[in-house]
Amino acid sequence: MNSPAPHPSTQSPAAGLEGSRGARLLVVDDDPDMLRLLSMRLTAAGYQVTAVTSAESALTQLEIEHPQLVLSDVRLPGRDGLALFDEIRKRHPTLPVILLTAHGTIPDAVEATSRGVFSYLTKPYEGRELLDKIAQALALAAPTEAPGKGGDESWRVEIVSRSNRMAELLAEARMVAKSDASVLLRGDSGAGKELLARAIHRASARASKPFVAVNCGAIPEALLESELFGHVKGAFTDAVANHKGLFQQADGGTLLLDEIGDMPPALQVKLLRVLQERAVRPVGSSQSIAVDVRIISATHRDLDAAMEAGQFREDLYYRLNVVTLSLPPLSARREDIPLLANHFQQRLSTKYGKRLSGFAPEALKALTMASWPGNVRQLFNVVEQVCALSSSPLIPLALVQRALRVPSVEVLTYAEAKQRFEREYLVGLLKLTDGNVADAARLADRNRTEFYRLLQKHELTPGHFKAEGVSQTGESGR
Repeated sequence: MNSPAPHPSTQSPAAGLEGSRGARLLVVDDDPDMLRLLSMRLTAAGYQVTAVTSAESALTQLEIEHPQLVLSDVRLPGRDGLALFDEIRKRHPTLPVILLTAHGTIPDAVEATSRGVFSYLTKPYEGRELLDKIAQALALAAPTEAPGKGGDESWRVEIVSRSNRMAELLAEARMVAKSDASVLLRGDSGAGKELLARAIHRASARASKPFVAVNCGAIPEALLESELFGHVKGAFTDAVANHKGLFQQADGGTLLLDEIGDMPPALQVKLLRVLQERAVRPVGSSQSIAVDVRIISATHRDLDAAMEAGQFREDLYYRLNVVTLSLPPLSARREDIPLLANHFQQRLSTKYGKRLSGFAPEALKALTMASWPGNVRQLFNVVEQVCALSSSPLIPLALVQRALRVPSVEVLTYAEAKQRFEREYLVGLLKLTDGNVADAARLADRNRTEFYRLLQKHELTPGHFKAEGVSQTGESGR
């Protein structure tokens, strides 16, 4: 497609880019000249640019690396820019998209903005206008910093990942951290929900205040109310002093209500009141105490099904579920397994005072291919076991298989397997015939000369298989 070139910018290319310098952009245009011009201009402005010529190539690139913005022409071969935007919105809902359009496609571009396109530019456009639009989109978008490419990553220091799926999740997490909205974290047990909650806290304005976590399913119902809201002296038999609950301990900071789906119904009512009034009343007290707490809740249960079953209050659900973030299971981000395994191994080597250099290649492959029903927590436990038991610098496959509780499997080459089968087959025949070569050759459907060559190849002596009491001058000695 031939398109009018943008007018040269009359402003310094780096103007307005201080907050977004170095951001990764994905540029899509089927016109090679336009693509080259755009890439040169954006690179000169300080951006990292990846340029592709079709929507399909763009979607493939998104699986390889997560950019911070997509700039696409509307008219593309095959899937057009609007269809590309729709697909990006499904896969990466927080990724901003700017469309470049000719006059004939303006109505489509206007409609696209109502569906979530950040903005569109009509050709020919000013270079300054393009850079300003990009800077505005990046300022509003979720910040994403790839490992090793700069940026402050201290907020997510506990989360080790190179997965695009996790990169998208972390981008959303950092965006929601800017607000005070309640967050519901969904994910299987061991997927890392508490680590993500801590990361959100560290990325928020509350980072200098306490982060407090409580497992609602691990504390007996009789104690959970006191644990959450506190109690006054004499409230019950063992209340020998006033006790600050976790809401008060987290004042100004963040409270993680882990396994919120296991909270007893009676306490759900009291929790809802606290969230509505932003105040707690300790057990045995007639006075309420104001608290300022950001709530993050987490669960591995299906809360929608729990609501239908009458086990979870609908009004509490909507209080907690302002923003939902779903953690993928470890099996859905296998590219992270070697990274995590080596990370854990380095930490645990120090703990156990061992000089471990890593995993043997076949051991790392076994870790990558395992099913991991217990997710990251299970991986950590497996790595800890092999680190504790390893007697060599390189952790072998056998230890990993033992930790995974899978039978040891010896992997042979085709030639090795063939040779092993051939030897075992010959040994079986000689045992069956008491070392009688003629009988063994007949069963194998081979002449005796050929059969003798096979025996010599495997260094098998027929007389060794002769049953006790049979004459050494019999057939087996021929």
